[in-house]
Amino acid sequence: MTEQIHQPPILECHQLCKFYGSRPALQGIDLVLPRGRIVGLLGPNGSGKTTLMKLCAGLLTPTRGEVLINGYAPSVETKAHVSYLPDKNYLGDWMNIDRLMGLFADFYADFDRHRATEMLHMLGIDPSQRLKSMSKGTQEKVQLILVMSRQSDLYLLDEPIGGIDPAARDYILRTILQNYREDSTVILSTHLIADVEPVLEEVLFIREGKIVLEESADELRDRTGGSVDAHFREVFRTW
Repeated sequence: MTEQIHQPPILECHQLCKFYGSRPALQGIDLVLPRGRIVGLLGPNGSGKTTLMKLCAGLLTPTRGEVLINGYAPSVETKAHVSYLPDKNYLGDWMNIDRLMGLFADFYADFDRHRATEMLHMLGIDPSQRLKSMSKGTQEKVQLILVMSRQSDLYLLDEPIGGIDPAARDYILRTILQNYREDSTVILSTHLIADVEPVLEEVLFIREGKIVLEESADELRDRTGGSVDAHFREVFRTW
């Protein structure tokens, strides 16, 4: 009989707090996420979504508490297992896509250049183009393609379809579904809940730096008799 190797949860937060000066951005987050899930991190502006993602990506340091990736505090080692898409363009717009793919291949051993090229082709994007010659929406598509072409354990996607035209959103969501391993987890933050709801398996509602709801998407729909989007609007209608 083959002995199974126990793996820790992909993400754990224990009384995680982050303050900017005296202003709390996260207040005592307790969270354990298993592998193999697509999770919607949903909340109004200023609720702490981006701060939580940056802490998980190792770009910020907790004020108190801890965040663990694969059982380890964020470090150079854990960054090799986390693929992070920020909500703003961070790539040099003077570079063309071919050069960007080379940069990702140099930095990340898990980057699949063939897969990235295939997705670019499907969206009609020329790899010889420079970012500065593209529309904002096309630049966002390129960023998402680069992030999803890594074979990571944890994908952190902050507003991945915010600037993408409706015609391309279905393809982008299929890209997310098809390009993460079944034992990986995707955390997806967005205001376009109705667009992403079909792919969500778990939902986290966050308000004022606190998780106010954590539930499977199917159980939430069964319990409320409505959609995740409708329940979100009900919970945050005064915000």
